[in-house]
Amino acid sequence: MVKKKRTIKAKRKTKRKSGLTQMMCSVSPELEEIVGSKKLTRPQIVKKIWIYIKAKKLQDTKNRRLINPDAKLSEVLGKRSIDMLKMAGALSKHIKKA
Repeated sequence: MVKKKRTIKAKRKTKRKSGLTQMMCSVSPELEEIVGSKKLTRPQIVKKIWIYIKAKKLQDTKNRRLINPDAKLSEVLGKRSIDMLKMAGALSKHIKKA
């Protein structure tokens, strides 16, 4: 009998999820107006914020890394333009572990 070697892909058929991607978080009322839900996972929150930013065309035209918040988004991120990489830090004030 010839034994077949198993590859790593054959062993792992399902994608593992870390605790951060599965953990539900409650959001502040200001953030709830943008994302549309009281409880979401952190990746879902960030995804919905990006959908909002793209729909309202809030990215700076010259420097695409900057986000120019409108009235609704300024309640969450602040009134000044913010770098997309610093957005997660500003969001953490409005996200609480459920």
